[in-house]
Amino acid sequence: MISLQSGGRPAAFGSARDDAVGGFQLKLEPSASSSAPLSLLPFKGRDSHHEVVDEEAHLTLAHKLYKSGNYKQALEHSSAVYERSPQRTDNLLLLGAIYYQLQDYDMCIAKNEEALRLQPRFAECYGNMANAWKEKGDIDRAIRYYLVSIELRPNFADAWSNLASAYMRKGRLNEASQCCRQALALNPLLVDAHSNLGNLMKAQGLVQEAYSCYLEALRIQPSFAIAWSNLAGLFMESGDLNRALQYYKEAVKLKPKFPDAYLNLGNVYKALGMPQEAIMCYQRAVQTRPNYAMAFGNLASTCYERGQVELAILHYKQAIACDQRFLEAYNNLGNALKDVGRVDEALQCYNQCLSIQPSHPQALTNLGNIYMEWNMSAAAASCYKATLAVTTGLSAPFNNLAVIYKQQVKTAELLPGNYSDAISCYNEVLRIEPMAADGLVNRGNTYKEIGRVSEAIQDYIHAINIRPTMAEAHANLASAYKDSGHVEAAIKSYRQALLLRPDFPEATCNLLHTLQCVCCWEDRDKMFDEVEGIIRRQISMSVLPSVQPFHAIAYPIDPVLALEISHKYAAHCSIIASRFALSPFKHPAPLPVKHERGSGRLRIGYVSSDFGNHPLSHLMGSVFGMHNRENVEVFCYALSPNDGTEWRQRTQFEAEHFIDVSAMSSDMIAKLINEDKIQILINLNGYTKGARNEIFAMQPAPIQVSYMGFPGTTGATYIDYLVTDEFVSPTRFSHIYSEKLVHLPHCYFVNDYKQKNLDVLDPTCQHKRLDYGLPEDKFIFACFNQLYKMDPEIFNTWCNILKRVPNSALWLLRFPAAGEMRLRAYAVAQGVHPDQIIFTDVAMKQEHIRRSALADLFLDTPLCNAHTTGTDILWAGLPMVTMPLEKMATRVAGSLCLATGLGDEMIVNSMKEYEERAVSLALNKPKLQSLTNRLKAFRMTCPLFDTKRWVRNLERAYFKMWNIHCSGQQPHHFKVAENDFDCPYDR
Repeated sequence: MISLQSGGRPAAFGSARDDAVGGFQLKLEPSASSSAPLSLLPFKGRDSHHEVVDEEAHLTLAHKLYKSGNYKQALEHSSAVYERSPQRTDNLLLLGAIYYQLQDYDMCIAKNEEALRLQPRFAECYGNMANAWKEKGDIDRAIRYYLVSIELRPNFADAWSNLASAYMRKGRLNEASQCCRQALALNPLLVDAHSNLGNLMKAQGLVQEAYSCYLEALRIQPSFAIAWSNLAGLFMESGDLNRALQYYKEAVKLKPKFPDAYLNLGNVYKALGMPQEAIMCYQRAVQTRPNYAMAFGNLASTCYERGQVELAILHYKQAIACDQRFLEAYNNLGNALKDVGRVDEALQCYNQCLSIQPSHPQALTNLGNIYMEWNMSAAAASCYKATLAVTTGLSAPFNNLAVIYKQQVKTAELLPGNYSDAISCYNEVLRIEPMAADGLVNRGNTYKEIGRVSEAIQDYIHAINIRPTMAEAHANLASAYKDSGHVEAAIKSYRQALLLRPDFPEATCNLLHTLQCVCCWEDRDKMFDEVEGIIRRQISMSVLPSVQPFHAIAYPIDPVLALEISHKYAAHCSIIASRFALSPFKHPAPLPVKHERGSGRLRIGYVSSDFGNHPLSHLMGSVFGMHNRENVEVFCYALSPNDGTEWRQRTQFEAEHFIDVSAMSSDMIAKLINEDKIQILINLNGYTKGARNEIFAMQPAPIQVSYMGFPGTTGATYIDYLVTDEFVSPTRFSHIYSEKLVHLPHCYFVNDYKQKNLDVLDPTCQHKRLDYGLPEDKFIFACFNQLYKMDPEIFNTWCNILKRVPNSALWLLRFPAAGEMRLRAYAVAQGVHPDQIIFTDVAMKQEHIRRSALADLFLDTPLCNAHTTGTDILWAGLPMVTMPLEKMATRVAGSLCLATGLGDEMIVNSMKEYEERAVSLALNKPKLQSLTNRLKAFRMTCPLFDTKRWVRNLERAYFKMWNIHCSGQQPHHFKVAENDFDCPYDR
């Protein structure tokens, strides 16, 4: 399972670092700094007449209130002094300090400038103005004022210390260190300088030296909150969260209005898994400093992680209001807005972030994710590549770019070779994060998709070792085991995935399919009920069902539900098609076909990934060359590359036009089909491996037809007809098909045995039972279907038959081998002797057909009939017993039997009749021998094996479809007769 990774989910923006600047706190993170006590002159008494005494009393009280932190009342008394004596420089200095603490930095600067006009060499004023300019963000101006202050007063230790903090803000660490040491040389008891020097040591990685500096500050002044906070920061970064918590608490206890310490205390609580306490700390930080952007950001992130997304959105907006260049807040606000479906607003946030910093990697990645969700894969890829041009240290853009490469391969926007690009991207993910279990699973998925299953298994196992509770890794490992034939290991891994995540639809459905493949029927009914519930819920939620249409045809589920599954998959193909953003195709004019050889012929296109060594080519190999070229022009579009087999070469040679489109994108294939002016386009894949149904969703031809590859409805509005027959798809069952039904005469299921397998009829080429370890003296029932087509009901019926027919045996295939043990055990439990169950390996096609004749009677599986196998055994002269149900795949064998002319003797209508017919034929050898002899005799004359006759009937169907189209009618059900005058050569 593959998902996009976000470029930075909402998360804490970082911790504050406490750099003392005369009690001032500095952080390297982009947040505002806390206030700092400024330089004040010592109080000096004045003349003692009445007014002056009142003035001195006000000034004395103002100093006292300032030192106690009561700045507003201090302002009242200092202002009273200013009204009486505006030229008192000592009061102007105090006023500036008060305004600084009230965060009115402009007034702080103004009062210090007034003092300087009166006393131009007032060093303390320059120092305090520098502090104010630093708070306003003008660090260069602050440095200039600190230098003036020091020039006027070289032994001004506080100025040296504050200059150090300014240099730190600029990253000029060597100069900052020199200033700190100069400050301490002038005043060894200057705790601010000790603390700042500690921060400088920490920045250089000298953690022990930093620790000593903080301790020295606390030795001098145990109540120095900033040193406690900085000491806590050391322990936080070392992972000692409990001690960090203790020291941050001490810092805020000593200095209750300490916003940075509250921010960091909140971060510690968050790291300890105590989000409510973290939120309280962040709230205290913004109460103390209302414009504290970082605190609002961390508050928002914590709310987001608790699922309070709307509250997180509010706080992110508050963070941005405090700092309109807060990049991470824009990015994280975008993520939160996207999560609540406000995608357009999220897009604005990412773009705002990028307008400030065009190379912001997280915003670029998240913008790419939006484009991906809008099916704009090219724009998304551009964003991810832009991210990687800035940094290769993020795994998300590599991961997401890999997803695009894989998606483009699957939808054939790129060549299959681009899977290697996806793998390269995942390799980069794992370079950045070697322990990234998700990256390992995603790379494993890619390996699995290109057939490198052993490497996929290694990646899944590695992911599980890193994160044993990762249910997806266990489920994907199970799928890889299943693909490599390790079915028991697959079952174990699926069950482990479901233990970890009981509500895991894909794992539940895949486990059921795997159990079905090896006839593990414990709790089968319960599991099918559960899976049906999953499917119905997914359909109601417009989610692509976890059961694929091809699996649904062999499941005992409601045919209407199977139609709904197909409909959802068809809609998904339409979504894929929409990504190509093609304009609707113009189709050939609906004009009656001229019947001269040339451009006037009916142009038929066959699309398949199975032109090669595949059952479809085994069955249809002669069809493409048998079309009447006087009336029909055939185009074969191969979705798979040349496999080098005779089957591929034969189709290439015999088809009038054979085009290998395997290296083309789906939209280009659709364009080619349209340019070829195809009038009727046939989908030979349906929902089988290698299909590209999005081609049909683009509707490159005016009439589109489903045939052969998928024995069921496509559920697609863009498929007009299903070629079938009256027995397989009776009109009374038309409600379970989305297509209009075209009933061919006899059997819709074509084969090529008369052309390719005549040697089977040669009596000198027959095999003997002894060649396969089959008993010579027993009546042998056989079923060569894959084991997933079996169910407990039919197997119990077979056991009853074996018990009723003396000296009988049942011949099955190891298809797969993992089912053998279970079926033997079931048979024994039903009272069947172990020797009565015989398994052989799967054989090559020719040998399989020849050896089929060694059995006496074929027993079909009602749940999903023998299709290709049915034609195999009938051509071998082996009669069968079959019971049709309702779905298409349950009725094919009956149609095959009818087309031999002997259907009534082989088709039954109930399980009771099934058992009785099999027993009757086995016990009445003359009756069975008569049936067998007639079947063998009819092989060369019956409609089932008359391929040329079948092709002519198919052409009649094609002409009927086209004539309906030309007359302006909508597609509708119709039946093809062998004297149908819609076909030119019937006239």
